[in-house]
Amino acid sequence: MDERESAKKNTLQKLGMADLIGHDPAFLEAVGKISLVADCDATVLITGETGVGKEVCARAVHYLSKRAGKPFVPVNCGAIPMNLVENELFGHRKGAFTDAHGNQQGLVAEAEGGTLFLDEIDSLPLEAQSKLLRLLQDKTYRPLGETKAVRADIRILAATNAELRQKAQAGAFRMDLFYRFSFTLPLPPLRDRRTDVPVLAEYFLDKHGKEYERGKKTLSAAALQKLLSHHWPGNIRELQNIIQQAILLTPAAVIPAENINLPAAARPSPPQKMSFSEAKRRVIEEFEKSYVTQLLVSSGGNITRASGEAGKDRKDISRLVKKHHIDPKALACSFA
Repeated sequence: MDERESAKKNTLQKLGMADLIGHDPAFLEAVGKISLVADCDATVLITGETGVGKEVCARAVHYLSKRAGKPFVPVNCGAIPMNLVENELFGHRKGAFTDAHGNQQGLVAEAEGGTLFLDEIDSLPLEAQSKLLRLLQDKTYRPLGETKAVRADIRILAATNAELRQKAQAGAFRMDLFYRFSFTLPLPPLRDRRTDVPVLAEYFLDKHGKEYERGKKTLSAAALQKLLSHHWPGNIRELQNIIQQAILLTPAAVIPAENINLPAAARPSPPQKMSFSEAKRRVIEEFEKSYVTQLLVSSGGNITRASGEAGKDRKDISRLVKKHHIDPKALACSFA
């Protein structure tokens, strides 16, 4: 890594963006919005499937903001028992209930001056949603057993893998709370940014190779082809897990295809409400992107060689590379 790249990496690390990795246009569009919403206190709802990196994105928003020097407090709303949600978030005063032998601050107080990140916000019970709404509106809350409102200086970010508007329309989520989010930031699934698989795989190989003291590992071309052919229902988190397993299974420097343990999973069918022509267009685009990506991996990123393997004119492959924003150089990097 040259001095310039090292400086860039250090800057990204300081800004909390070192883990935001990829070149796909849909991903870069989402990342580009982070700096736009980071420098204000707007409430942001980050959406996307499980494993796409919503908390990583939330951390980037925090560390790019004026609150970067204060706490970032992540909360998995789905992991808190229903009867303890308000106590966990807002805390309590001595005597608020039988076992309240002293004052206890909640997660809102822990985040004072910084950012409270509510993951799986759709899991909050309606009563807690009502109190969260007051916090968003008035910047105040009441710990259990407290008679006076407490003012909070925090920013709230939230995330969900659910269709929150639909849940609100069904009465399972407060519509007025849904409208309190100033900005929605959707993150694309990994299957829609398949050309980022090689660079993400290389990142995890380096990270976990060092963590497990296994030295530098690379993927064989066949192993990478196997990764590129997978549909990734678990997204980046699934890819990370597959790479971790492959590192542990492989004593040699090059990871073979047989050490890439992928589950057999059925590919999801197109949404029923999509027109035939739209569904066909999407399937064709996904095939083109996946096929050309794998073709360039096997040809070492050489478009001329890839054209020969495909039996197509070089101009045709170049057109598809440009159409799908594929970087041949990225697909030629450090894979055996």
